[in-house]
Amino acid sequence: MAVLEILEFPDPRLRTKAASVTEVTNDTRRLIDSMFETMYAAPGIGLAATQVNVHRRLLVMDISEDQSEPLVFINPKLTVVNAELGEYDEGCLSVPGFYETVHRPLCVAVTALDREGKRFSKELNGLLAICLQHECDHLDGKLFVDYISPLKRQRIRNKLGKSQRHRG
Repeated sequence: MAVLEILEFPDPRLRTKAASVTEVTNDTRRLIDSMFETMYAAPGIGLAATQVNVHRRLLVMDISEDQSEPLVFINPKLTVVNAELGEYDEGCLSVPGFYETVHRPLCVAVTALDREGKRFSKELNGLLAICLQHECDHLDGKLFVDYISPLKRQRIRNKLGKSQRHRG
């Protein structure tokens, strides 16, 4: 396992649409393990493969306080169960230090493969549903900043660009 580099907005690679995982292999499971290590080290509650410059439809999540509920979704397909929108202040490991209010459906159903390649379906509510939608957006080349005003998005882009230039 290894802590992977997380791409930061406005890196254009974050806009890449991820390809389906055709086979769950030992390499896939090693990537999953490294993604969990990266997410926990950041720290965060979700990480899509796109964020670590691997453009495959794979994401990991764990919203527990003690990192005891790891979830893996390979090739997730979402369906909105309840269109009622929840309001959450979302942050993102690829947009460090910024939080903005985003409205998303509170209840979704997902069908995906687990880390062993077995198909499963489940219904998610609340923060789990919000987090899954956020991470699935990454797989489609979208970021939570796409849901906010162009002015706020540009302000974030400018601030992150400035801090990236100071680091690099």
